[in-house]
Amino acid sequence: MLIYALPRLDIGHGATLPAIFGIVWICFALLVVAAHLHRILGVDEETEKELARVRTVSRRQREQWMSGKLSRALGARKQ
Repeated sequence: MLIYALPRLDIGHGATLPAIFGIVWICFALLVVAAHLHRILGVDEETEKELARVRTVSRRQREQWMSGKLSRALGARKQ
C-alpha cells in the first residue's frame, strides 16, 4: 500500500493541508511497517520469556494461597 500510495501523495507543495496529510500518512505507514518488522525479527523474545516466567511464578503463588485458604477452611469445619 505504501508503494502504491507514495507517488500519488501531494507532499511537495509547502505546508498545505494535503501535504500535511501526506506526511502524517507516511509516518503512520512507516510506523506500521516498523512494528511488523520488530515483531517478525523477534526483538522482544527475551522480554516475552521473562513475562512468561513471571506469569508462571504468579500462578504458582496464587495456587499456594488458594490451597492454604482451602485447607484452613476445611480445618475450621472439622473442629
